[in-house]
Amino acid sequence: MLILQPFAQRSLSNSYRSRSPRSTIISINVIESHKSLTSYFWIMSHQDPTTQASLDANGHLKFSSDDPENPKNYSFSRKCFITGISILLVMNATFASSAPSGSFQGVSDDFGVSLEAAGLVTTLFLLGYCAGPLLWAPLSEFYGRRWIFHISFALYLALGFLCAFTPNFGGLLVGRFLTGTAASAALTNSPGVLSDVWGDVARGNAMILFSTMTFVGPALGPVVSGFLQLKETWRWTFYVLLWLAGATEILLLTLPETLPAVILTHKARRLRKKPGNDHVISPAEASDRTLKGIFAVALTRPWKLLVDPISLLVAIYYAVVYTLLYMLFSIYPIVFQQRRGWNAGVGELPLIGTIIGACLGGIALFLDSFRGSKRNKDHSKPVPEDRLPAGMVGGVMFAASIFWFAWTAEYNSIHWIVPTIAGVFLAMSILLIFVVFINYIIDSYLMYAASAVAANTVLRSASAAASPLFTNYMFDSLGIGGAGSLIGGVGLLLMPIPFVFYKYGAGIRARSKYAVADDARQAVPDMEKDNYYDSSKAVSDEDKHGSVEKNSA
Repeated sequence: MLILQPFAQRSLSNSYRSRSPRSTIISINVIESHKSLTSYFWIMSHQDPTTQASLDANGHLKFSSDDPENPKNYSFSRKCFITGISILLVMNATFASSAPSGSFQGVSDDFGVSLEAAGLVTTLFLLGYCAGPLLWAPLSEFYGRRWIFHISFALYLALGFLCAFTPNFGGLLVGRFLTGTAASAALTNSPGVLSDVWGDVARGNAMILFSTMTFVGPALGPVVSGFLQLKETWRWTFYVLLWLAGATEILLLTLPETLPAVILTHKARRLRKKPGNDHVISPAEASDRTLKGIFAVALTRPWKLLVDPISLLVAIYYAVVYTLLYMLFSIYPIVFQQRRGWNAGVGELPLIGTIIGACLGGIALFLDSFRGSKRNKDHSKPVPEDRLPAGMVGGVMFAASIFWFAWTAEYNSIHWIVPTIAGVFLAMSILLIFVVFINYIIDSYLMYAASAVAANTVLRSASAAASPLFTNYMFDSLGIGGAGSLIGGVGLLLMPIPFVFYKYGAGIRARSKYAVADDARQAVPDMEKDNYYDSSKAVSDEDKHGSVEKNSA
């Protein structure tokens, strides 16, 4: 208004000098028009983005660039807080998966079952990991992440009481399967939350932290329960899980909704209550998606992608690596308790080496991410295969560290620190393989990434679930060196996979029905590149983009 004021004053003085009524009217109109224009600019500059309807080319509501309701526009501190809660949920799930393994002897003695039967406590929890993603992922994309977190974690907390106070072994097994199913929501939905709030580079770094916690949690569980078993009953392991879950539940109450589709739907409903906004609808409201259709896709597409070459080979690699991770919780007691005579608490301490290894792997991946972002700033066009060099290092390190651990743990004359250091490099290699390949899957399949990740999750969890049932037999029969060499041999067979993908991955993707070829990547909308875990579009994606993959072959 201040800018237009001098002109308005001149117009007003001219009107007084004019003897013509017509000139007076014109001058006054000029004043009023400038006042209106000034008011318009003032209003536009002070509009609340949360009350304005910004529409896309299809006439559907979208986030404006400065919309505070867009999770990607949250403040850095709020994003970190949301990330922290998500990772704490993951920590609950992964810690609970292995915590009872340090107290199998107590479970065996209390219920009068064998150690192998006590191992079912871990097996059934991991089988819950297989069932849960097929339930929670579709529900979260339809109803939002926040309420699924609340419902699943409340179930996890309630079922934790069943496990802690059950009077019989059957009740413990049922409780463990159901808690595993409930806990899997954190593993399924947390990557989606990270995708909602962070941009490309920051999301990759957040995923590294997420993946590190998926290894720190399982490694920490047996250490805690091992020391508890020295002084308390096996039930104290579940008391600790309940305390951790209770503290997490309080923080969970502050978690906002982050799924863009749900936020836009709520915003559209709010805007329609204001005059003149009857036409405003969100993309989710405009689509014909139904919960039944989303479940149909979620239950069928992962198995279609599982036979795709990239997804299949990665799933096999994942299954071996993840199975070995849970085998370690049986192998370490054999090496350090049975062979060296350490007690249940001290005998689990070498597992801390695997925590250190996971942290070192996370640091290495952060440095690799920095290298990749610097390369992209130099105008290099990124492709999925750029992710693989760290996986190549991890593959070589995986096989070598298994042999190192097996043959140094075989002989008590070798200092205990030597196999412990081998465990550091083994955990580091597992994390490198895990993070590199999950990012490679996401980059290769884009809009189908959720289905590809779900297929890999189910397969690796099912494989790992069997590990407590055969590990003791395997190492008792073959010895630590022999059994370790068998696993190391499998690692050697799988080691070429990242090298093959690095050289031939572009051609494999070009011939795939689902993976996106390099020349077709630009045809995929940015919104879908940013929302890898948004399966709400799953019903229509295949029809919408199927031709992209077929034409690129």
